[in-house]
Amino acid sequence: MSTAPATPAASAAPAASATGVTAVVVRLKLSLLRNGLRQSGGRRAAYVASAVIALLVAALQLLGLIALRGHAHADALVVLLVAVLGLGWAVMPLFFPGGDETLDPTRLVMLPLRPRPLVRALLAASLVGIGPVFTVVLLAGSVIAVAHGAAAYAVAVVAVALALLLCVALARAVAAANIRLLTSRRGRDLAVLSGLVIAVGAQVVNFGAQRLGAAGLGQLDPVADVLRWVPPAAAVGAVDAVSGGAYGTAVAQLALCGAALAALIVVWARSLERLMTAPDGSTVQAAEPGGRGRDGARGWERLLPAGRTGTVMGRTLRYIWRDPKTKAAWVTSLAIGLIVPVFNAVQGTGSVYFACFAAGMLGMQMYNQFGQDTSAFWMVAMTISGPRDAFVELRGRALALLVVTLPYTTLVTVVTTALIGSWGRLPEVLGLSFALLGAMLGTGAWSSARFPYSIPQEGHKNVVPGQVGLAWMSIFGGMVAAALLCAPVIALTIWLHIGPGADAYGWLLLPTGLLYGTAIALLGLHLSAPRTSSHLPEILTAVSKG
Repeated sequence: MSTAPATPAASAAPAASATGVTAVVVRLKLSLLRNGLRQSGGRRAAYVASAVIALLVAALQLLGLIALRGHAHADALVVLLVAVLGLGWAVMPLFFPGGDETLDPTRLVMLPLRPRPLVRALLAASLVGIGPVFTVVLLAGSVIAVAHGAAAYAVAVVAVALALLLCVALARAVAAANIRLLTSRRGRDLAVLSGLVIAVGAQVVNFGAQRLGAAGLGQLDPVADVLRWVPPAAAVGAVDAVSGGAYGTAVAQLALCGAALAALIVVWARSLERLMTAPDGSTVQAAEPGGRGRDGARGWERLLPAGRTGTVMGRTLRYIWRDPKTKAAWVTSLAIGLIVPVFNAVQGTGSVYFACFAAGMLGMQMYNQFGQDTSAFWMVAMTISGPRDAFVELRGRALALLVVTLPYTTLVTVVTTALIGSWGRLPEVLGLSFALLGAMLGTGAWSSARFPYSIPQEGHKNVVPGQVGLAWMSIFGGMVAAALLCAPVIALTIWLHIGPGADAYGWLLLPTGLLYGTAIALLGLHLSAPRTSSHLPEILTAVSKG
């Protein structure tokens, strides 16, 4: 029996299959985009507006980069720009995992697909969207800014394509390696914290822009000399190297980018294979947690006091760590409480008293203590039978806050003092911070009992509709009261500076502020306890509306 040669057909089948998978996945991406826009007019308008804004920003960036041609330090700026662009592609999937449905490869695990064809298909699909267009425009402007000569422009075409593929592959590899995290509760925590990262990044960019405006682009040269060997910035560095006649350097930089792209694709493919073949938490029973100590306590819980106080402290600290809304509020306060005094000190426009900003930001976390419990507050209410139980409950929550706020406030004050070089003011600033923190704990406890409001669990709002007025009265009214309660310590500080003994007796403000803050906090807790115990139904109703 003779058999017809099947080698050409066999060799063509995998190529056709791979091409077919790529076309299907690209059409799937376009269908997801089109169907998403059909869901509502608001979503369609938001997408069109974001696309217009992104393209407008990209066009302005392109014009600005073209205007940099011939500038002595244009290469340093574009190298840094492309490095930041690559970093953005790497971290965006961690904070916005729902922005692209095709970022989740677990949706394809039931399909008979091999990792390598799937990698090619997903890589092609990743080139569809506003992000890749924005990236191409910025990359084009960057290479135009440093390209001089026909050889440089020829290398620029390769560099733009290589840098774009690197950015896309980096985002896909990061998403595939962390997809279990991104689809879990901790992944949702990252999405909630994305606004904070953007806010902090904006402050860092603003600070850097001010420094560059004062000292010029020459300050970027040392950083750019390092980043021009880090993909994808190395691709733009290769264009600049060809413009300067350093062809060997350009080849090395392009080879480095090619090796990085190949490594990312290998890591991505292995992550896809692991996701498609390895069992996850839904099919494998989780191991029983170990390390429990006496009475079921684990790790840091053993350090908490016994009884109800320790229980309340543990519950509050777990809220801070596990609840997305609570965690976002805390991380925001911690970041801003450090950024404001430190950035002002570095720029030479700050005062050592700006360190009190940290105590103020963290003290705000005491307000609306029962709102973070939402409808689960009924379990706490069942354990409160009188003012004494309410006092212990509020005291435990305040002590849990102090576990974080006291060392953090001290740290920010020491760092700010060191940057400004005013060590003689350290005791009085610490005293003022402790007094402010104590006043906010006391007024926060009273405000939590007097003006409770609900915090919605879904979305980015922190107050349910209809309770905005309560939130304003709770937070801003309490802050004004705390500032007024700190007036004696502030007056003592001013009097010491006016009088002749400021340097000799300034240290007295530290124990004075500590004792005064403790007294105000205890007074606020004692005054809030009767109100809390007698108005439990009203508090439960208010915090359960979300």
